Amino acid sequence: MGAIKKIMVALAYSNYSAEEFAYASELATELNSDLVAANVINERDVSAVNRIADMGYELDSEVYVKGLIEERQAMLAEMIKASAFPADRLTILFKVGNPVDELLKIIVVEKVDLVVMGIKGRTDLEYIFIGSVAEKLFQRSPVPIISFRDAKNAARLRSRIHLP
Repeated sequence: MGAIKKIMVALAYSNYSAEEFAYASELATELNSDLVAANVINERDVSAVNRIADMGYELDSEVYVKGLIEERQAMLAEMIKASAFPADRLTILFKVGNPVDELLKIIVVEKVDLVVMGIKGRTDLEYIFIGSVAEKLFQRSPVPIISFRDAKNAARLRSRIHLP
């Protein structure tokens, strides 16, 4: 295994994204690695906005995407500030498309050596029909992935393990 020069943190901007970013930035600092913060706005959500606009409602998918990116940039700025990760070692990417496909492209184009990502909770029924971005990325990623657990979910999962 070679040196880990670049780590990508795949952010879904969920309740635990700040912890996930902090973990990835600490890991990047310890390994003296660059960090790529990536987020993909699902093209299905953009298509849904377009369908609603087609029904006569005053919505614009470009405005929707621009608003999401601005909101997420502000959230990320707070995460960066809290982590004190050096700005010159950080790349920030926002994409629109299929999350799995776009994250895989980022891994290749940015020459990422390791991915940090969380799992997004879904109901069992949703999971059966569509799976998760994390699961699909685990199956197709050409690089190792660290599956991040926030403190609350880690405690919940620990409590489910029965010890003798």
